[in-house]
Amino acid sequence: MRVVVIGSGIVGAGAAYHLSRRGAAVTVVDGGYQGDATRAGAGIVCPWVDHPEDDDWYRLTNEGARHYPGLVEELGEDIGYAKVGALLVAEDPADLEQVRALLRRRRPGAPEMGEITDVSTPSELFPPLSDTLSAILVPGAARVDGRAVRDALLRAAVSMGAEVRTGIAALTPDGQVLLHSPDGSGQPLAPEGTAGSGATPAVTAGGAAYPPTSRAHGGGQGASWRQAAPSGPVTGGPPGVQRPLSGAAVPLDADAVIVAAGAWTGEVCRPLGVELPVFPRRGQILHATLEGVDTAWWPIILPRMGPYLLGFPDSRVVIGATVEDVGFAPRVTMGGLDEVIRAGLRVAPGLFNATVTETRVGLRPVYAPGPALIGPLTGRVVVATGLSAYGLTAGPFTGRIAAALALGDTPPIDITPYAPNTR
Repeated sequence: MRVVVIGSGIVGAGAAYHLSRRGAAVTVVDGGYQGDATRAGAGIVCPWVDHPEDDDWYRLTNEGARHYPGLVEELGEDIGYAKVGALLVAEDPADLEQVRALLRRRRPGAPEMGEITDVSTPSELFPPLSDTLSAILVPGAARVDGRAVRDALLRAAVSMGAEVRTGIAALTPDGQVLLHSPDGSGQPLAPEGTAGSGATPAVTAGGAAYPPTSRAHGGGQGASWRQAAPSGPVTGGPPGVQRPLSGAAVPLDADAVIVAAGAWTGEVCRPLGVELPVFPRRGQILHATLEGVDTAWWPIILPRMGPYLLGFPDSRVVIGATVEDVGFAPRVTMGGLDEVIRAGLRVAPGLFNATVTETRVGLRPVYAPGPALIGPLTGRVVVATGLSAYGLTAGPFTGRIAAALALGDTPPIDITPYAPNTR
């Protein structure tokens, strides 16, 4: 069976991997979108603290977390996955009671979260933290390197026969795929090119046509432990401005198509005659280093509201992210960095002298009406997007769902809550 996957982020890569394992002939189209969320995300896998009143969201993210250990074993390479635990921190110990109760309620159905314990001096586990904080430790939480996961999935798919091509995929009204590549050739990339290097950024600043809803925030403002309310207005205008398509269109033969184009999914699917309310939510992230300090096994830091912090190897600490509804504007801004730095230092003043080494920005795909958007649009086209801030948690598993749908198989969970409304 021939399947084209439009989008090479973590969902598209996951779909390509699972399709290839089933023997499908897979072509992945890497559009090189500027602001691709997978390349920017930090990689927190801790679903149990979020969506307390939204079982559909929680089911998807919880299954996504469960999918990782087996995936790590299958891939057989380092994708930055490590169970480092998460510290839920607050100035007032009373602020931890609600999330403590949530964790106790969920633990019988999710024993992988581990035994929840109080931590009297959280700075012993994450030295830069303020000594005024109280904390709960969730030992089963993990961190993962989103870029490494995505690249490993694509490498594995290519090793099983998949092709990765660079260019802009356009759908025809009947679901055929036309590929416009920078040089018009549509030639496949070599396996080592699966990281998308060299692809021309495809989108400039534009506007988002769809305002957010409370469910799109992750269960309502303030309902989830680590979901801040978005800042900034949703600007009007078109859902994104693509660069002019160059070269002759190359048709890609496909029995099925998976559209996993992140925040750009609505634009890709418009020729099918459907309007999908998918819009971008910007996140700005800062990377800093503490020279000579081993940060590889520091736990994830999740304040009640505001920035997360997590350590990676090479003395690196990641702080983020802003939550901004500003349309297709993948820019690092002075105001965004100021927000991240101020909030980060409030929680972890010991980072004051850390060296800023990198900034990243990503456009998280948000589906306005519901928790995510996964399901068939037509008899040929399947859509998989809308994971918002949970792309690195649920992305590979969502790719598995999309692959099952494209092959005509029963998906691993009931997708009714995520099905697109095309009426």
